[in-house]
Amino acid sequence: MSELTKSKQVVEITPVAGRIGAEVKGIRLSGDLDADQVEVIQQALLVHKVLFFRGQQHLDDEEQENFAKLLGELYAHPTVPVKEGSSSILELNSYHGGRANSWHTDVTFVDAYPKASILRGVVIPAAGGDTVWANTASAYEDLAPELRELADKLRAVHSNAYDYATNIRKEVSEDLAKKKRDQFTSTVYETEHPVVHVHPETGERHLLLGHFVKRIVGFRSPDSERIFNVLQEHVTRLENTVRWRWQEGDVAIWDNRATQHYAVNDYGHQHRVVRRVTLAGSVPVGIDGRKSRVIKPEQEQQQQQQQDQQQA
Repeated sequence: MSELTKSKQVVEITPVAGRIGAEVKGIRLSGDLDADQVEVIQQALLVHKVLFFRGQQHLDDEEQENFAKLLGELYAHPTVPVKEGSSSILELNSYHGGRANSWHTDVTFVDAYPKASILRGVVIPAAGGDTVWANTASAYEDLAPELRELADKLRAVHSNAYDYATNIRKEVSEDLAKKKRDQFTSTVYETEHPVVHVHPETGERHLLLGHFVKRIVGFRSPDSERIFNVLQEHVTRLENTVRWRWQEGDVAIWDNRATQHYAVNDYGHQHRVVRRVTLAGSVPVGIDGRKSRVIKPEQEQQQQQQQDQQQA
């Protein structure tokens, strides 16, 4: 446990698991935090990848956004509408199909995907509904040298064109599942990322995978799937994870460049509502110095422009 005294308050940062996650005590989150407190949070996030704050019931939507602005630029999801009355809040409501129980890093189907997320527990089931995070740097370090050498060279195409609602249809209607899927893919995005990217602040190497991966570049579909599964299984090994039991008023902040997460869908028809604010990120860079590149919709726009020029 580390301690830091600020403004007559003792800030305690206590690891929750061996490789990822820490609980922070002594900070009341708001848009009025001083620069020293913000720096404590920023540095702890780089070290622990995900931070947990209990007892933040005083936060409302506006104050959650105000706090988030202290950590970076707010980022709105490219296809899912924000909560009414907010500028960037994405509400995940289990009664409206808001369940995403598969391992992923947020919004990797675009090039400059979010650098971090701030998630607030609003309505929490009596049992179930935990979230699990995985450390993608320790996953990379766990690879055998030969497998690490292969991963260093790989690039993968990520896309939002997948059936994310497949695993939640027992809890929501087919019509609602289709509506959510159509909304999520209202614009189809595809981006080619390095499978191993270099964290822009820590210099650590991370595996950039998750359920938005469509294929590994240069491999036939069966081989691509096998390679993905081998690498993805290293990310989700229990040794690399931390599991958080939510209480109403909890806030979790995670480094989206250094983690994957999984919302456990084990609470049946109980109500669960969480609200997320994300922060704008930068385009990942592989260890060879190559950046990610957009395939869609940029490619489609270029093709349409060429067609328009030919017809003119």
